[in-house]
This record gives sequence, C-alpha cells and structure tokens, in this order.
Amino acid sequence: MTKPSAPQRAIDLWSQLVRALDALQPLAALAARVYVAQAFFLSGLTKIRDWDTTLALFTDEYKVPLLPPALAALMGTTGELVLPVLLVLGLGGRFAALGLTVVNAVAVVSLSEIAPAALQQHVFWGALLAGLAVYGPGPWALERAIWPRLQRLANAGASRTPEAAARASTS
Repeated sequence: MTKPSAPQRAIDLWSQLVRALDALQPLAALAARVYVAQAFFLSGLTKIRDWDTTLALFTDEYKVPLLPPALAALMGTTGELVLPVLLVLGLGGRFAALGLTVVNAVAVVSLSEIAPAALQQHVFWGALLAGLAVYGPGPWALERAIWPRLQRLANAGASRTPEAAARASTS
C-alpha cells in the first residue's frame, strides 16, 4: 500500500476539519440565539421593573423617530420580551431575528450619544442577528419540527376548499 502524498494528507485533514466544524453548526446557531436573546430579554425586564423610569427615559433620553414616547416604550419593551423567547425556541427564528434587528437599530438611532463600546456591542448583536436571519435558526429549532406539519395541514386544507373542489370537478 502506498503512502498518501503530502497534498492528499492535507486535503484529508482539511476534510476532517470541515466535517467537525459542520457538526458544530447547530450548537453555534443555538449559542448565537441564546446570547443575543439574553441581552435583549434582560433589557426588557429592566424596563418593566420600573415603568415610570422607562417612560421618562423614552421621553427625555431616547429620541425614537416618528413615535410618541409612550408608544415607543411599549413597542420596544414588548419586542425585547417577546422576540427573544421566539428566537431561543427557534419559532419564527428569522422573523424574531429581523424584529430584533429593528429593535437594535432603533436603539442605536434613538440615542443622541452612544459610547463606542456600546456601539460595538450593538454592531456585534446586529452581525449575529443578520447571520440568523440569513441562515435561519439552525436545525435545533422548534420550527424545524412544526413547519412541515403546518405545511401539510395547509395543503390538506387547501385541497378541501370550494375552489379546489371546483378545479377537481372540471379536470
């Protein structure tokens, strides 16, 4: 038996590394979901702990464009409490990632002055959210189990509509 050449050994090693990294993708997606969700969820909890302070901040500090301060506070807090739960569970993962991207962008835009470290944190969250929105929440997401069932139900229901029955009778 001949010994593999140096290029072949390098290719084999690279293939092993790629397989190992591919096996880590579900864990990496889950870790990204949990990391980002925790930051936003804890922020939402802080806001509901002292609603009067939250309203004062949205009135005096956060300059959310186009929205009255009370509505901006309610919408922002709701987004910070609901979307992270969806993201962690992987239910509507892309929707949750896109929604948190909006919350993240509004947070940056609404502050007249933001510390460079805080801005960097928002950029990092935005990058993780962009990856989750583009690639999805990964295989360890509840939507992977639920979505096919919903599609089957929708297809079964569509075949029972009067329009579908009329099409079937004319075929």
